[in-house]
Amino acid sequence: MNSLYTSIGITKQAFHQQLNRDYLKEQERANLLPIVNQIRQDHPTMGCRDMYYKLGVEHMGRDAFEAFCRDEGLMVERFRNWRRTTDSSGVVRFDNLLLGLEIRQVNQVWQSDITYFDVQGKFYYITFIIDAYSRRIVGHSTSRRLLTSQTTLPALRMALKLREGLDLTGLIIHSDGGGQYYEKDFLQLTGKNKLENSMCEYAWENGKAERINGVIKNNYLIHRNIKTFEALQKEVDRSVKLYNFEKPHIGLQRKTPVNFENIVYLNSLTALN
Repeated sequence: MNSLYTSIGITKQAFHQQLNRDYLKEQERANLLPIVNQIRQDHPTMGCRDMYYKLGVEHMGRDAFEAFCRDEGLMVERFRNWRRTTDSSGVVRFDNLLLGLEIRQVNQVWQSDITYFDVQGKFYYITFIIDAYSRRIVGHSTSRRLLTSQTTLPALRMALKLREGLDLTGLIIHSDGGGQYYEKDFLQLTGKNKLENSMCEYAWENGKAERINGVIKNNYLIHRNIKTFEALQKEVDRSVKLYNFEKPHIGLQRKTPVNFENIVYLNSLTALN
C-alpha cells in the first residue's frame, strides 16, 4: 500500500485525512437533509443562503450548501415536498416495519424525529422519541448541532434508562431517513439492546413523531420567552414533563400518557395474578 501512496504522490496520513473529511461532509449532508426539508415546508420562500446562516453549517461552505439544496430540489423555485429516496453516497435505509403493523402495547414501537427551533435568529435542534402506543415522550435531547452524539444518541439513552429493567427485545425504533439514525454509534446502541431499526420513505409514515414536534413547539415553546440555548433546554425539559404528566389525550380516553401507561401496567399485573 505504501508504494501505491507513493505512486499517486500522497502520504498515507494525508489519504486517510481526506477520507475523513469526505466522510464528515457526506454525514453532514445526510444529517441536514430532513431538517432542510422541514424548514422548506415551514418556510416556502426562505432563501437557501438564509438557511445556511441560521443552521450554522460546519463542513460545507455557503456555495456548496446552495448547490446541495439545488441538487435536492430544495431551492425556492423548485420546492418539493420530500426528499430523494436513493442516494449514490451510500445512504442506509431500513425497511419500514410499521407497514401493516397493529400497535397493541407499550414498548412495541418507538417513533423518533428531529426538529428545529429558532432562538434569536439561530436554529437549535430537538430530538424526540415517543412510544407509539401510549404517546409518552420516552426520550428527548436539545442540541446546538445535528451530530448523532448530540441528537439521537442522548435521546435513545434517556429512553432506555426510563425503561431500564424491561425486556425490549424486538422493539421497533422508527424514524425518517436522517443520517443520525444509521450512524454507527446509534446502530451499535440499538443492536446492543436488540432493537429493530425501521425507516419511512414519506413524512406521513412517521406521523406520531411529526405531530409531537408541532405539539411541543406550538403548544408550549412559542409561548415562552426563550432567548438563549440554555433557556431552550430548560423549557424543552419542562414542556416534555407537562405533556407527559398533565396533558390528556382523546385517544387515551382523556388520560395523560403517564396515567395511561400506569393503567396498562396495572392491568398487566392483574392479568398475571
